[in-house]
Amino acid sequence: REQARLKAGVLEEDTEEWQRDPQFRGLHRVGGVDVSYSKDDENHACASLVVLSYPALEVLYQDCRMVPVTAPYVAGFLAFREVPVLVEAVQRLQQEEPQLQPQVLLVDGNGLLHHRGFGTACHLGVLTDLPCIGVAKNLLQVDGLVRDELHKEQVRSLQKSGEAFPLTGTSGKVLGMALRSCSNSSKPLYVSVGHRVSLGTAVRLVRACCRFRVPEPIRQ
Repeated sequence: REQARLKAGVLEEDTEEWQRDPQFRGLHRVGGVDVSYSKDDENHACASLVVLSYPALEVLYQDCRMVPVTAPYVAGFLAFREVPVLVEAVQRLQQEEPQLQPQVLLVDGNGLLHHRGFGTACHLGVLTDLPCIGVAKNLLQVDGLVRDELHKEQVRSLQKSGEAFPLTGTSGKVLGMALRSCSNSSKPLYVSVGHRVSLGTAVRLVRACCRFRVPEPIRQ
């Protein structure tokens, strides 16, 4: 019910001037968030928020801290485990270094590419009201999307960095894009809309932030 309530607030279109510019003129700060778990103790994690300059991709701000994780892991409900600590990290930044607030967040996870169309990137976006993009390293198998031979063939067809193909579910809805983010890695990224961004802009920005396979804000 909470996911359905919050999902009503998701905006799937560009809301900022810089998003409409082919060179992203006006974009100066790109954030990345991730939660990494201790191998010995699943109830403790490192919540990280890093802000990079754009287009130079130099680190302007970083906040990494060990946090207790209270909610259990349940497939499809990962956001309830991770988003509270990420919202706290964003709020700390807004209080301590408001001039460094990111204009967009890249989230290590999914957005609309989710069982109920409301992954971590959507959840975080709605709660912080920041543009958010989901960037996943593995395909979440929802709405008929599977890593079958056809999917692997489509992945092999991505020859150059920046090439992508749509992830169309059996419902007919495009849930995201598989993107070859750099020429040195044939493994794609799975990009989806989180909040206040269109899918086309999300893919362009993720590509622009990649020096390696994983976009620099998340990699950092």
